[in-house]
Amino acid sequence: VNVGCVPKKVMWNTAVHAEFVHDHADYGFETPGVKFNWRTIKDKRDAYVWRLNDIYENNVKKARIDIIRGYGKFTTDPEPTIEVEGKKYTAPHILIATGGHPAVPSDSEIPGASLGMTSDGFFDLEELPRRSVIVGAGYIAVEMAGILSTLGSKSSLLIRQDKVV
Repeated sequence: VNVGCVPKKVMWNTAVHAEFVHDHADYGFETPGVKFNWRTIKDKRDAYVWRLNDIYENNVKKARIDIIRGYGKFTTDPEPTIEVEGKKYTAPHILIATGGHPAVPSDSEIPGASLGMTSDGFFDLEELPRRSVIVGAGYIAVEMAGILSTLGSKSSLLIRQDKVV
């Protein structure tokens, strides 16, 4: 939600607006000089996500749910128990939000890998890249290529395939 779904939807909606602006003349609207500012949408998107984070955390606190940050694992204790950084917690209901981090190959595995970024890095971009290459054909890759292309980045989508389908 914080680093994928919600910020991606904001960017998707931004691209939808770009498409609408592009088509305005076909519907009789004159829109000369319309400019897109990446910095503006980045700042507004990031502020929106932080606001949502605060709302979620406040709702969790109102529900009297403890948030314990760190690396945890279930123990073999008879009651539901987790251990987080050496300290044990027991409760009738335990939720572990696993999160995740992408696995990035090294340059020795794939020459030039360090020149790329993951989808998380997309949200850190300070400006719209003039050109972009998206590696992969999953829905995230296709969405990112579409968003970047619609907003003005010359985008290419690389798909690994043993044969042409």
